[in-house]
Amino acid sequence: MEYWLKYIITLPTIYLLITVTIIAFLESLAIVGLFLPGIVLMASLGTLIGNGKLLFYPAWIAGIIGCIAGDWISYYMGWKFKNFISKLNFLKKNFLLLQKTKIALYKHSFLTILIGRFIGPARPIIPLVSGMLRLPIIKFIIPNIIGCILWPPLYFLPGIFTGILIHNQSITNYNNLNNLKWILIFTIIMIWIGIWILIKCLKKYKNKQTYFFIFSIKQTLFVGISCIVIGLTTIIAIQYHPDMILLRKLIIKIFI
Repeated sequence: MEYWLKYIITLPTIYLLITVTIIAFLESLAIVGLFLPGIVLMASLGTLIGNGKLLFYPAWIAGIIGCIAGDWISYYMGWKFKNFISKLNFLKKNFLLLQKTKIALYKHSFLTILIGRFIGPARPIIPLVSGMLRLPIIKFIIPNIIGCILWPPLYFLPGIFTGILIHNQSITNYNNLNNLKWILIFTIIMIWIGIWILIKCLKKYKNKQTYFFIFSIKQTLFVGISCIVIGLTTIIAIQYHPDMILLRKLIIKIFI
């Protein structure tokens, strides 16, 4: 990854934008995207946005173009070559994933296409399966375009933060930067645990179960909600951290 970053940082802007388009395209292309570390590659490009080598909005547009091209080609492949694709050994080995995708598309096509754009294994499969199922083009295009607009900035974000921290010594020289890092990790963990507990409780409730291990559903819900409240409270409190104030100003500069 270090050599990848050293190489792309030397490229002219136009080649960087082409690189963004190609990576977004391959990440979205049927089956091919399963073998690419999308979040790592996009975050690497986000680093260039954070350090000022690449402008955010052109990179965003390049990412959108790559996403749409990859998804629409995948949809066409599924629609045109359904019989051939269904015989591929790869899909036979991943039969369960294929069936779950089909069921989700039948029940909630809009949400499946939209949310699937942000889930690694599903991203290059859903457009292909949508085509194989002959999902009406209008039902595919609308959520797909929305997802392709939202996906690039979300995947750029970790890299943008990294680029800002590397490029701006005024932040990285603070003695309390490590404290900020651990607070952020704690916040993410608390919110993640809270959401996980709520999802588990919902499943228990649907199955008419009243206990989660040795705790009642009500007690478990209280713990889950408490974790989320603690996480959200920490997010609000951390806004007054010296590093966060400066970091926020630098991030705003990127988007304005």
